[in-house]
Parts: sequence; C-alpha cells; structure tokens
Amino acid sequence: MKKFIGNDWDEVLAPVFESEKYQHLREFLKKEYATKQIFPDMYHIFTAFKLTPFAQSKVVILGQDPYHNPGQATGMSFSVMPGVSLPPSLKNIYQELYDDVGCLPVQHGYLKKWADQGVLMLNAVLTVPYGQANGHQGQGWEEVTDAAIKALSDRGRIVFILWGRYAQNKITLIDQDKNVVIKSAHPSPFSADRGFFGSRPFSRCNAALKDFGATPIDWQLPEQITQADLA
Repeated sequence: MKKFIGNDWDEVLAPVFESEKYQHLREFLKKEYATKQIFPDMYHIFTAFKLTPFAQSKVVILGQDPYHNPGQATGMSFSVMPGVSLPPSLKNIYQELYDDVGCLPVQHGYLKKWADQGVLMLNAVLTVPYGQANGHQGQGWEEVTDAAIKALSDRGRIVFILWGRYAQNKITLIDQDKNVVIKSAHPSPFSADRGFFGSRPFSRCNAALKDFGATPIDWQLPEQITQADLA
C-alpha cells in the first residue's frame, strides 16, 4: 500500500488512492504543478490529513478549496500562513469565535492548534491554480474527500461544521443518527449577516463533544506562531 499521508488515513483511503480516477488526478496534477502556479505547494496538499489522523478526528470543518493567492494556502481549510493578512471570512470566524465563546482574536490565521486537537480542516478540493477559485473542481479530489467524510461518518461521534451551501451539499454523506451536524450561512462577507453571525458553532460543537464523552476543543489560538509550530 502506498503511503501518501503517513498515518492511518492511508489505510482508510487506500481504495480511493488505488483507483484509476486517482491515478488520472495524479497525472493531471503533475502537469499542473509543472506548468502553473498551484496552491498549496505539493508538500502541503495533505496537511489537514497529516495533522489530524483518522483515529484522532473529532470535528470536521469543511471548506471548498484552498486560497488561490500566493503565500496563503496551508493545506487546512480557512487557515492561512503566519504573516499573511487575514482573509475576510477568517475575520468573521474570529468575530463569531469571540461572540460565542469569548476567544480573543489574534493577528495571524494559522489554525494548527485546532488541527492538533482533532479538528480536521478539510477542503473538498485540495489544490487550486493561482487566481482561479475552484479551478480544480471535478478533477478527482472529490472522490478522496467524500470518502474521508463517509469514513468518519460511518465511525460516528464526529461533529461536522458545514458553513454555506457548498459544504451543506455533503450532508448526504453523513449519518446524522451517529454524528452531529452544525450548519449555517458561510462566514464570507457576502453571507455572514444572513445566519453565520449568532450561529454559535463553537459552543455547540463543544456541547456535542461533551455529549459524546470527548474532550472539548480549546478554540483560543496562540498570540504568536513560532517556527516550531509550523507544519
């Protein structure tokens, strides 16, 4: 079995990684990375899976695809590299985080602390060309990430946080008898006022984790990111 990720996700996703569709995706990506500017860099495509193994996953925050400007994408949904200006959606997430559970906003957008606690920050599509939002949609990543969502759903006791219509389209993959789904409008400035603000996803998530007998997430991010913190 090939090791694409380096933890238990390799076994969970082996049927997808061994499929003909995934081989086509790999060939497509080789050409894309060789001829275009693609984000994140190829060493960080699977960062979300590497930081949050299958057995340790407790929460899924589902995004659409990586940020498509230089220096932003980390391989984790909604997260950006230290030193990069906070995207508008992340600013709104921090506002709701403060209003909901009192976490003080920080000046960086690097969310690894959440990943280390079992929050899988998964994009549905794991790569994107420079300046082309959703430019790699339909190339094969959905088979990988849908399989991950389904595997976690089947395991159960997962809190799925689905912001916006795109994420909520994945609800058909989730067994709501075994898991908890928290959904609202997307934190984008175009929709945050239409149901994201005031939705209290962070406190609701921790309440669900307590009901599952799991440790709640400490959502407060560190003020500073050191070199040792980088994935």
